[in-house]
Amino acid sequence: MCGLTGIINFDGQPASEAAVEYMNTAIAHRGPDGAGVYVDGPVALGHRRLSIIDLSDAGRQPMATADGRYVLSYNGEVYNFPELKAQLQSLGHVFRSRTDSEVVLHAFAEWGLDALRRLNGMFAFAIWDRLQRRMFLARDRYGIKPLYWAKVGSTFLFASEIKAILAHGALRSELDPEGLVEYFTFQNFFTSRTVFRHVKLLEAGCHMTVDLNSAKVGEPVRYWDFAFEEPQGNIDEEEYLEELDRLFRQAVNRQLVSDVDVGSYLSGGMDSGSVTALAATHLPYIKTFTCGFDLSSASGVEISFDERGAAEAMSYQFRTEHYEMVLKAGDMERVMPRFAWHLEEPRVGQSYPNFYVAQLAGKFVKVVLSGAGGDEIFGGYPWRYYRAVVNDNFEHYIDKYYEYWQRLIPNSQIKNVFKPVWSDVSQVWTRDIFRDVFSTHMERLTRPEDYVNHSLYLEAKTFLHGLLVVEDKLSMAHSLETRVPFLDNDLVDFATKVPASLKLGKLAEVVSLNENEVGSKTAKYFQRTNDGKLLLRKMMARYIPPEIVEREKQGFSAPDASWFKGESIDYVRSTLYDGSARIFEFLDRSATLALVDEHLSGARNRRLLIWSLLNVEELCKRYL
Repeated sequence: MCGLTGIINFDGQPASEAAVEYMNTAIAHRGPDGAGVYVDGPVALGHRRLSIIDLSDAGRQPMATADGRYVLSYNGEVYNFPELKAQLQSLGHVFRSRTDSEVVLHAFAEWGLDALRRLNGMFAFAIWDRLQRRMFLARDRYGIKPLYWAKVGSTFLFASEIKAILAHGALRSELDPEGLVEYFTFQNFFTSRTVFRHVKLLEAGCHMTVDLNSAKVGEPVRYWDFAFEEPQGNIDEEEYLEELDRLFRQAVNRQLVSDVDVGSYLSGGMDSGSVTALAATHLPYIKTFTCGFDLSSASGVEISFDERGAAEAMSYQFRTEHYEMVLKAGDMERVMPRFAWHLEEPRVGQSYPNFYVAQLAGKFVKVVLSGAGGDEIFGGYPWRYYRAVVNDNFEHYIDKYYEYWQRLIPNSQIKNVFKPVWSDVSQVWTRDIFRDVFSTHMERLTRPEDYVNHSLYLEAKTFLHGLLVVEDKLSMAHSLETRVPFLDNDLVDFATKVPASLKLGKLAEVVSLNENEVGSKTAKYFQRTNDGKLLLRKMMARYIPPEIVEREKQGFSAPDASWFKGESIDYVRSTLYDGSARIFEFLDRSATLALVDEHLSGARNRRLLIWSLLNVEELCKRYL
């Protein structure tokens, strides 16, 4: 697990070794164990190393093949590297280290871009082909590891984090108004756009080629995509259950490979609980980490947000060495400057608790296991899918689901809120952005199950991807590698073919509901249900207590809706009502604060909007 940087000068000017070293320094937190630079005329590669497998100098990067043709800068872990190494050795390849990075390098030398389909793990890498004078960039299937790029004049820059690109100096640090519209609609990015002008994120499951000879930046090419679909033939639940058990155990076992200590998050939910349960059978007294919240001023549903009790019970059962911390209202304000600098661009949710729990884990281990991905691939949010199950056609489905996923500012308010930059963003149609997610996933939809699979596809491509980007930035801020066993290739390939009826148990009931019914019955059904992840729950019941398996789904979130109206209200007002707030260079002050006032008065819950405004304002202070 590491960080990578790179420069390509299309005008033939020598790449500056000092410039790439400066880019490396900007992401030193990603790799405190070593640094390296490679320069080949107008091309430079940089690397920061976090040593996980083979801690010797043999694992230093950038790393070249014996003949010097290919040079690699790599960030990630490929868990099937022993099997790939054996195949490559049988083909005559000789290895000088025990690292997975050297296996990736030789795999590319042997199979070219076809090697990407063979890699089971998380990665982002750059490989320079000295013979053909081409740079190959690639990112893993799911987007666990990020890779950003920008073309500025005759210079092409890329890095694991945006701050390294900005450190080069060729690109002026500016926010992108179009990116802000996308973010303030979805609280996420559904495209390759970022909040910074001219900086793009290579999409998950894609590679791209930069040709020095022709000075061309190729379009990203997709080599893999999710394919949620109903299986053909009879459904034998017992067979699915046994195969899920086998693949889940295999996934966790694969991801324990390490030459340093491995820990696990233990939130109190069943996903992290099951990962911990299996890991604990291989790693006695594994260290586990939980973050809780002071709920003395919480109200409503937020009074159940602290899961420390459930986590402590599972820690006792699995005999882990357990550590926990408790966050209070002032902790958000305290961490925001460091948080915004590390996260760089806002993404899904109020994620500062993730920063704190990664900080806790980073004090004890270099690698931590996470339960991320279980909800998205096994149907953990039924109230979302149910809103889009009964439709007339695909366009009707898009209209309904698009309305649901407008998380921050509804369409009716966009023009008013973005009045200062409206001439620059009036052409942005966020419904089209939403619809385009399905550009390769638009087969005929005839059954409720088809719409469920479309919803799972959308959330894996967007919501899950946003969570992964956040997790990478906030864990690597503390030189901590996060692994996600639920995103093992074999397990994901299986999960995408599990019938919707084995994930959700109430589709027939949903179909019979009248969504226009007057009253709260329908709304309550959509918002709170013990449905979802049925097959996964049955499998997990073999490893974790029944009271955990049967709990309703709960996200990892602080009680900020209450805090924003209470202990944190002065922070909200001093930040957003300040006459010099930078965010109002892009947003209309009166229209924006009218929405904030709705929350502070108790009229509407706009905690996600307030969090996003605070986050972007701090980002302006850190980067503009």
